[in-house]
Amino acid sequence: MVYLRTIKLLREEFPNTKEYPFHLPSLRKLKTIDLEASVTFFVGENGSGKSTMLEGVAYQCGFHTAGGSRNNYYDVDRSDSSLGDYIRLSWLPKMTNGFFLRAESFYHFASHIDETERIRGTGYSGYGGRSLHNQSHGESFFALFANRFNGRGIYLLDEPEAALSPKRQIAFLYLMQDLVEEGAQFIIATHSPILLGYPDAKILNFDESPVQEVNYRDTEHYQLTRRFLENPAIFLNEK
Repeated sequence: MVYLRTIKLLREEFPNTKEYPFHLPSLRKLKTIDLEASVTFFVGENGSGKSTMLEGVAYQCGFHTAGGSRNNYYDVDRSDSSLGDYIRLSWLPKMTNGFFLRAESFYHFASHIDETERIRGTGYSGYGGRSLHNQSHGESFFALFANRFNGRGIYLLDEPEAALSPKRQIAFLYLMQDLVEEGAQFIIATHSPILLGYPDAKILNFDESPVQEVNYRDTEHYQLTRRFLENPAIFLNEK
């Protein structure tokens, strides 16, 4: 299912500044991103703008930009979504159920859930029955995916592989497949060649100007990983 159909960038309203992210090559010629698949990946080098774009989408969805849904309110500073005010979203139909996962601020989200639990006493019903802080980083991520996510929602994930072993990444692909069959839409910023292998996903490369679609086997992530695994010693001698 595809709820969010188009991300429109209001470049004509950009501030007159060379500060990040408005100077990025990936944004200079970008007008719209058309979303045609249930799973879309944003790829590119660090600083290419993929996470900033995802954060801007989360801002426009009304999700907490430090991580969470439309219903999560906590006092930790919301991440400053510098691009959020210059994005417009087109939906068919509009979807308000969903979640924004920001790996780097997940600790704050887990603390927020602990505080909510102290007040409401729900038994961590949406998070596997125990505090996210009482699980390993990878376990807490997977508990969130397996218990909090459900069909008919939009899920924005910024580098979810950060806490997942290769085995857990493959398990997450199975979970994604089940959720997509139930009506979920995913937009994921990632460096993981495992996650990028999700069948029929659309991969958008933020290293290009403007952003371009790229085939899985043509991504730098796949190419470098394959070359390294074929012969690590030779690969390292090529530096």
